[in-house]
Amino acid sequence: MLMIYSSPESWAGLSAEQRDGITRAHSGLMQELTEQGLLVSAGGLADPITSTTVTVRDGATQTTDGPYAEAKEHLAGYYVVECDLDQAIGYAARMPDAEYVAVEVRPVMDPSGLEM
Repeated sequence: MLMIYSSPESWAGLSAEQRDGITRAHSGLMQELTEQGLLVSAGGLADPITSTTVTVRDGATQTTDGPYAEAKEHLAGYYVVECDLDQAIGYAARMPDAEYVAVEVRPVMDPSGLEM
């Protein structure tokens, strides 16, 4: 999984031209990954302020408006790709966000080995 991290400050600091460039670059990368059969899923996430955090304590479901973590950076979007680590790092480096913020590469666990 390629996870794109951002912050309100980093996004606000970009010009309209830079934002348009990011959008075009993502579109091109998604098209390339789709054509190669590597893209499993991708998406952008709404602002963390729209989050609802859910916890269960003593059997009771509790909800809180806003994100769980109090942090400047937040998960802004993701790509799930079917490839090896070196390829994933290469694609993460091609994401325009890597020039301004960070893109984290992390393997997705294979649930087939979990006991159910």
